[in-house]
Amino acid sequence: MSHWLRFEHAGQIHFGTLEKTAITVYEGDMFNNPTSTAETLSLDAVKLLTPTVPSKMIAMWNNFHALAEKMGIDIPPEPLYLFKAPSSFLAGGEIIRRPKSYEGKVAFEGELGIVIGKRCKEASEAEAVDFIFGYTCINDVTAVEILNKDKSFAQWCRAKSYDTFGVFGPVVATGLNPYELLIKTHLDGQERQNFPVSDMIFQPALLVSLLSQDMTLFPGDVIACGTSVGVGSMKPGSRIEVTIEGIGTLSNIFE
Repeated sequence: MSHWLRFEHAGQIHFGTLEKTAITVYEGDMFNNPTSTAETLSLDAVKLLTPTVPSKMIAMWNNFHALAEKMGIDIPPEPLYLFKAPSSFLAGGEIIRRPKSYEGKVAFEGELGIVIGKRCKEASEAEAVDFIFGYTCINDVTAVEILNKDKSFAQWCRAKSYDTFGVFGPVVATGLNPYELLIKTHLDGQERQNFPVSDMIFQPALLVSLLSQDMTLFPGDVIACGTSVGVGSMKPGSRIEVTIEGIGTLSNIFE
């Protein structure tokens, strides 16, 4: 298992692997046989960036049985999804900011993220496994009161694409079995979410396959797998942490 990350050091952007608090610097293409430079850096000597630069983040709606049951909604026959704007992407440790134009509730949603490693189009479920590079943590932040503000049009993309609302990282973990993972979300130290990937309606390989029928997926693209019960609002000054064992903790302050 490896933990890949991107970071800024001495004014330059690099990538590498993280082992405890030590970063081994690599060069080349993270997704295509990168080579180690043998240079190492301390984690506290760098500024973490989002672990990839996606062309898109595809975010699932209604992808967990427990949440569907709680909400009294049917299991969808195919994935229901939206896009988060690339301008919304935010790294761990950075500040999630309330839009100046919006005064309503802002919600956290802890999620598992699938990171694509190779150009993927029209893959079968069996083939899709080979296109998954690894997994990351996601906080799919939402301006809740925007969603149904206009009765004629549900504004999913707007509600979830404000600057700083697409939070993911801190690393991409490879070599994990996603079906064994638990997603936990803490708000100011109190556990608010604790749910298993095994409850997912469209599991990772199937999800990648189905989405690849709709559009081409590119290296670095992120699929936010959806959330489950326990979603709640953040207040200014709140710290929100999404933890997935084997990946790490995505931690941010909301202002």
